[in-house]
Amino acid sequence: MTDTEMGRSGRSVSRRKVLATTGAVGALSLAGCTENTGNGGDNERVIVTGSSTVFPVSDTLAEAFMAENDGVNVTTDSTGTGGGFSNNFCPGDSDINGASRPIQDAEVESCNENGVEPIEFQIGADAVTMAVHNDSPIDCVSYDELAQIWSEDGAEMWSDVNSDWPDEEIERYGPPSTSGTFDWFRNNVIGDNGSHVTQYEKTENDNELVQGISSSENAIGYFGYAYYRENEDELKALEIKESEDDECTAPSLDAASEGTYPMARPLYIYVSQESLDRDPVYNFVEFYIEQSSTDTITDVGYVPANDEQVESNLEKLESATN
Repeated sequence: MTDTEMGRSGRSVSRRKVLATTGAVGALSLAGCTENTGNGGDNERVIVTGSSTVFPVSDTLAEAFMAENDGVNVTTDSTGTGGGFSNNFCPGDSDINGASRPIQDAEVESCNENGVEPIEFQIGADAVTMAVHNDSPIDCVSYDELAQIWSEDGAEMWSDVNSDWPDEEIERYGPPSTSGTFDWFRNNVIGDNGSHVTQYEKTENDNELVQGISSSENAIGYFGYAYYRENEDELKALEIKESEDDECTAPSLDAASEGTYPMARPLYIYVSQESLDRDPVYNFVEFYIEQSSTDTITDVGYVPANDEQVESNLEKLESATN
């Protein structure tokens, strides 16, 4: 049997395993930087980097996949979307990069210069959440008000934005510029004519953002919906309206799925085509796609992919290796 034939055979078996385990994954808890303790070599290792938003999904699925595939190591690391592309994926040091915004032209060029061809798979959707302290008097903000809060040379005091708000200094917590969430917020809320404030508490660790916001009544910050839902007793999620005439809408999976929440966005994984020649990578990506329409994604805190997206992704995966 040739190496190619062996790979095809292994993938067929793996797919049956994937379908058999679909209902069992949701019970797994989140973990950090998941890694199997098996002794597989580099060919049995799958390296996942990228978005802190996508990280809980990748980490949960890595744990489930390794439970069904002894000897395969799937390592997951939260590096930020842009940080993952520039430092890991495009240099060829990781197989998969999670992303909370589409890959940029400059990143594609960087990947191609290193012989890496990224393949995009949309695996769900998110509701970017703007959160404040539980005791904050603020309940709803518009895009214009958010731009005043988060723009360079913008408001310094809450009362600068709205005279009914506290005459207190705004304390900001958010992701760094290497984050896809940062990019999405800057491009879609602040807009092309503005720039994101640089003086704020920044970290790729969304749990640290939660801790900072919950410690001060004057704090505000933003991150993926999953981290809010995990800590909703400690924070208040602001309702959002795109313009002053719109209705305020709270972040939720239903609102993101229905398109009524203004700060909903798609989530992606990008896979190196060359890495797909290795069976562990191919099988894990296939597993990931199969699981993206299940309650596993909902349990983490995101909107699952629909059946049409899953079928399209599976066809794209198959054609990428032909």
